[in-house]
Amino acid sequence: FKHEAIAIGVAPDGRIAAYMGDDQTFDYCYKYISNRDWPSAIADGDSPLDDGKLYVARFNDDGTGDWLELTISNPLLAARFSSQADILINARIAGDILGATPMDRPEWTTIGLNDSVFWTMTNNGGRRTPNAANPQAPNPDGHIIRTFDDGGFLGLTFRWEIYILASSTLGTENVFSDPDAAYADPFGRLFIGTDGGQPDNIVEDQVVVFDTTQADPQPRRLLTGVAGDEVTGWAYTPDFRTAFTNIQHPGDGDPNLTSFPSPVKGFLIPRDATLVIRRKNNGVVGS
Repeated sequence: FKHEAIAIGVAPDGRIAAYMGDDQTFDYCYKYISNRDWPSAIADGDSPLDDGKLYVARFNDDGTGDWLELTISNPLLAARFSSQADILINARIAGDILGATPMDRPEWTTIGLNDSVFWTMTNNGGRRTPNAANPQAPNPDGHIIRTFDDGGFLGLTFRWEIYILASSTLGTENVFSDPDAAYADPFGRLFIGTDGGQPDNIVEDQVVVFDTTQADPQPRRLLTGVAGDEVTGWAYTPDFRTAFTNIQHPGDGDPNLTSFPSPVKGFLIPRDATLVIRRKNNGVVGS
């Protein structure tokens, strides 16, 4: 599948759980659990990502969910595939067979407070039949889902909720659409970068911030990009006073739309760039 991003949590026994989206309409959310704890794997010269089990998500209508293992030991998959490698190569087909929940372009994942996992569903204009986890049909603006694995990162069941529908921000000052990049900091802030036409062309693609400690999610705009771009990625220095994000494919390469980062419009072909962001008072970025 199309690995869009990965967020890794560490269980008390040192094993890792890796959460991944498949950037395609009507495809799936995945979780990988390593068979070994990462310190001993690394000490032996191995990667904990090389030996483990892959699961695909089924979102139930009652707000619960199940991680379904993609394994040749399952008779349903053994009847279709010749080996475990065959299953992993054709993970989407295996997910179809097990009844995983088709999602609205799951892209980035990030781990927030209390081991919660945020999943960005960027959009799905082709959806005609909604389901509980993807309640809008069509869904041109996307949404964000938050999950909690039962029993910690190694749990094979989970609880889920719609964190926010991007369409709920239409008509507000901080309207946003097409959530893509995601980063949760240790203080409960969730940074979302967007990729797609923003509603009514009010702004270009942007970064919005949520305070996830509050019950009612409300985005606050932190940064606006340029025409035809995607704002992607978020990283901090250890003191959280300098942040980095990327302007990707500005103008889709068309200098008639933008010459970013050149100040002379129409003179240079626009180029991808990394932005360095600081507050004027040297405070924590996003606070």
